[in-house]
Parts: sequence; structure tokens; C-alpha cells
Amino acid sequence: MAIEWSGWGPQLLLELDREAGTPLKSQVEQHLRAAIRAGRLAAGERLPSSRALARHLGLSRGLIQECYAQLQAEGYLTAHTGSATRVASAAAAPAPAARPQQREQEPALIADFPSGVPDLRLAPRQDWAWAVAQVCRTAPNSAFDYGPANGNPRLREVLAAYLRRVRAVDTYASQVLICTGVAQGLGLTLRVLAKRGHTRVAFENPGAVRTVKDAAAGAGIEPVPVGVDEDGIDVEALGRSGARIVVVTPAHQWPTGVVMAPARRHALLAWARGNDGVVIEDDYDAEFRYDRDPVGALQGLAPDRVVSLGTVSKSLAPALRLGWAVVPVSLVDDVMAEKMVADRGTSGIDQLALAALIESGRYDRQLRRMRAVYARRRAVLMDAAPGRITGLAAGFHAVLHLPASVGEREVVAAARARGVGVYGMSDYRADGSRTPGRLVIGFGNTGEAAIESGMAVIADLIQRV
Repeated sequence: MAIEWSGWGPQLLLELDREAGTPLKSQVEQHLRAAIRAGRLAAGERLPSSRALARHLGLSRGLIQECYAQLQAEGYLTAHTGSATRVASAAAAPAPAARPQQREQEPALIADFPSGVPDLRLAPRQDWAWAVAQVCRTAPNSAFDYGPANGNPRLREVLAAYLRRVRAVDTYASQVLICTGVAQGLGLTLRVLAKRGHTRVAFENPGAVRTVKDAAAGAGIEPVPVGVDEDGIDVEALGRSGARIVVVTPAHQWPTGVVMAPARRHALLAWARGNDGVVIEDDYDAEFRYDRDPVGALQGLAPDRVVSLGTVSKSLAPALRLGWAVVPVSLVDDVMAEKMVADRGTSGIDQLALAALIESGRYDRQLRRMRAVYARRRAVLMDAAPGRITGLAAGFHAVLHLPASVGEREVVAAARARGVGVYGMSDYRADGSRTPGRLVIGFGNTGEAAIESGMAVIADLIQRV
């Protein structure tokens, strides 16, 4: 049976069976009536011109005009000289009832302190628009084809040079994989390592618990939490964990904010060499350092043992979904193959736009601008915070310590009732423990005035003993 499907505005599929005994004119009329009754064509919806619909269906224009005239006579359609044929209001199906709200909309907050969110108002919209326009004007036609799964060669060259210069990474373009962010880079790496016999991945506790657990589940391996102290991850505990993979944030531990001490770095790399292990370094916000120059990437000390992950989610905007993985030579081909299976590659035009931003100096200019903004907010938070605060050396979040007599969950709830959004450290602990009580205070997307007013509103909650 020959069936023809015609796609035509407004996105309605019309099925015609040329071998059936029913005349084609009747079939068109029946399907249009059904579409109107079912609500697929809404009241006032514009129909294609008789000429356009006839062309799509391979019918004569006169036949379509007869169909429209018949449906107008029946009250399904309306038409006026010089205007389009539309669905009659009286004939259209009633709009479905609105779904009930799951919960009442919460009132606007006086101040909100989510962590990990940059200032979205300061996303470089004009620079990004310039970069995309530049690419569209100058890129060869081949740039609009499917690109290499591991990323556009130009961006990989630019990023390799940038990371060598700014993060002391030991890499070449052939080791750089472009991905849609740290989470994808982590997931791809873990899937490759799982196929090579790894069964466990250790991660910092507290840390990015959900991200690591999701990636581990996708790879079919077991996530194992390992404690963190003032020098970074506990390498002795890591040695007892049974894992030969570990995910760390050495430049600015997430979320405690500690910087991994030099001795601890060397101990971690010695563990990797002695156990045929792999260190996955999440370099998520290392470019935002305020008290001294940024600490170099761990990868630069052991490029054969460290996978370094980075992203522009903090430096530009999360919505761009652009990141990279610097992969040891021994893993490059397998990780690239996993990327090919995952999505065949990240947006090629966006990759070229990022390369243009970096090469033009606009990316560095944006970083300087944001460092100045976050440094001012950091200073305001230090003055306004009603208790001991740590983890402010880098990034745009800090940790507020609660007195032993103050419950973390109670403070979070009471602050919310007063119109201030704060978030507990328990969200980042593997077991959800609320002791010792800590608040993770993000100031990336929170202005200076909101920081001051928000801290003032909750001061008595935190100082209560």
C-alpha cells in the first residue's frame, strides 16, 4: 500500500493512500477535520495556501480549493479575500485544562548564594556574538560539515597553547579532546578505564558527589569516598580504598576551598605511579585566584598519569556547554572513540568561536574583568559574614562555619523563611552528614549589596550559641 506523508506548516502530517477506494479529495477533508477536532490545528491557526498544499501533496490546486471551500461551508475554516485560510474558532477543540501547580511559587529572595554559578549578567554576550559572526564570515565551507569527534583541530591547537601558558599543562593538540563540559569528560574517561579493568573510582569527600556517582554509574564502576583535610585528599586513606582511579580538585578543592599542599601533590602522584593508577583532575575554576598566582595544574607534573578536565562554564557561561579533557597518550584513542559513540562531536561553530575569543585576547580580557568583580565580592563577604569563613583563596564560593550548637538544616530552613537562600555542606558529603555544620556560600551570581543584606538578615541565626 503506497502511503505518502507530507510535512507542511503548521507541522501537521497528512496521510494519503492513493490505492484506497476513497477519493483523494475526501481523504484531505477527513484528515483536516480530524486535525481540527483533535486540536492539532488550533483556533486561528493558519493553513498553507491552496497552491503550497497542492504542491506538497502532488494534487491539483483546484482540488485543494474545493476541500477548503467544503470545510468553510461546514464551519471548520474561515477565509477572507486577501488573507490566509484559518481554523474557525467555533470548530477548534477546546484548549486542555492547565496542569495544576505542583507547589506554590516561592517568593523572591532578598539574597541567594548558590555555589558554582558565575555572574550570568556579565556573560560576554557581545564578544560571543562577535566570535560567532567572525566564524560565519570567515570559516571555510568544510567547517559546517561533521567535524572530528575529538574536536576542531584549530581549537585543540589554541587550547593546548593556552593551557601550556596559563596552567603549566604538558600537552599537545593531539591529546586535547573537546567535550560538552567536565561531566562528559569525566564520564568518557571512566568508561574507557572501566573497559580496561578498573572497578572503583575514589572521590573527595566532601566533593562533587553527584557528578562522580552519576559518571561512575554510567561506567558501571563503584564510587568510593575518601576524606579531605586542610592539605587536600587523604592519600593514605586513598591507598586503603582499593581504587586505582581518583577524581580530585587540587587547585581549589570543591567545596571546602583548600588548595592541595605540594607534599600532598607529590604523595598523590607517587600513589598513582605505585598502583598503576589514574588521577582525574577537575580544574574547574583554577583561573580565579586572588591571594597569589594560580597553582599550576597537577597534570604538568605527571602527564602520563593525569587526565585534566576544564571548562568555560565558570569563565564564560554554563549555557555554552564547552569543555576539554587533556588525556595521556595511552588513553587518547580510546577516549576519542567513546566521544564518537556518545555524540559524534561537540558543536563545530561554537568551537571555532571559542578559538577566536582566545586568539583575539577577548577571553583573557573577560577573565581579568571577572577576577576584579569576584575579588570585590570576596572582600565584601569577608567583612559581612557573621562567623568564621574559609576557602576564599580562589573561585567564587566560600565556607561559613557554624557553631556546634547551631544545626545546619535549621539554619538553611530559617534563612529561607527570611528570604535568604543558603546551602549546607551536607549536600556535598557522601553520607549526607550535617556535622560539623557548614554553609557553602556562593557569591558568583550575587551582587555586593545582596551579599551585605543577606548576611545581615541571617546573622543572628549563625551567631546563636
